[in-house]
Amino acid sequence: MNTNTLEKMRSMKFFGMFHAFKSSLESGQTDGYTGDELLAHLLEAEWDYRQNRRIERQLLYARFRYKATIEEIKHYVERNIDRNQLMRLAECSFIDRNENLLITGSTGIGKSYVASAIGHQACFSGYRVLYASTPKLFAKLKMAKADGSYSKEILKIEKQQLLILDDFGIQPFDAQNRAALMEIIEDRHGKSSMIITSQLPVGKWHELIGEKTIADAILDRIVHDAHRMELQGESMRKKRNQEPPKNHS
Repeated sequence: MNTNTLEKMRSMKFFGMFHAFKSSLESGQTDGYTGDELLAHLLEAEWDYRQNRRIERQLLYARFRYKATIEEIKHYVERNIDRNQLMRLAECSFIDRNENLLITGSTGIGKSYVASAIGHQACFSGYRVLYASTPKLFAKLKMAKADGSYSKEILKIEKQQLLILDDFGIQPFDAQNRAALMEIIEDRHGKSSMIITSQLPVGKWHELIGEKTIADAILDRIVHDAHRMELQGESMRKKRNQEPPKNHS
């Protein structure tokens, strides 16, 4: 009977239940459960399995640049990282409020890592997240315009509860990219959240975007009431290169 039950679990794709029940049978633990306890144990195993699978899919879809965690972020005083602010952002309530986060600072200082760490936390919390290098994203959208898949790509971006635009401002925006940026921002304004990282201070974004009227409209939607992190100090890449090699003996 147990073999038949296991086969039905597998056939119905209750893989969490399958492995939990199989393990309990092999270890003889089923004798120690009441009927209610065994059912609860199997349901909990199935729930955990599906939650973990969902998180794995979200992390894969997000395409993060780094496998980053909040715990590994260095809180050096000179980096100007407010630990309390970071932990509040890691709770992801800013996503529920459809707020944005702007992370600025010089190259190599860890902007992308901090953004990715918050993005990972959002995936663990059940939010749909997409990470994108800004230059690569807009190059892809240009190609999509040419092959007729632009609307599909824009819809994919719109569906994400958190969009991370990394390396914003490495290249100035031409007319086509400026229009695409305006469409993305307009679609998301008041409905979902963004994290934007940039080497340029926010005060220089207007010039970067160009076309005063459009730049005003974009920045009004991005910057208003946004959370800000202005990272400072020495390049983290340089710091790592200067660290003595670890002794593994």
